[in-house]
Amino acid sequence: MTDAVDPEDRKIITLARSARARNGVPEGAAVRDETGRTYVAATVALPSLRLSALRTAVAMAVASGATSLEAAAVVTEADALPDDDLAAVRDLGGPAVPVLLAGPDGRPRATATAS
Repeated sequence: MTDAVDPEDRKIITLARSARARNGVPEGAAVRDETGRTYVAATVALPSLRLSALRTAVAMAVASGATSLEAAAVVTEADALPDDDLAAVRDLGGPAVPVLLAGPDGRPRATATAS
């Protein structure tokens, strides 16, 4: 699947991977909005606040004024994303937004949609 990934999607996978590695957390995520801007986040695990990397990236996009998403990527060891993560993408981008799931090595393993 790696060779078939669009260069812009490869970019958000790379950003997600670097966020995960830099912060030493279970997940890194990145989203691209309707203007091509990217938002990068890592897992938030505070005693009073727990957010997945993807939900954090979506929140950052919303807080920055994004009105839609084009794509999202998550780098994790998990085999699938929780429904709550996909719901956050769907809330901002609609059901057709591709969500790329990649392993810690950055190799894409699956593409889901937010539906």
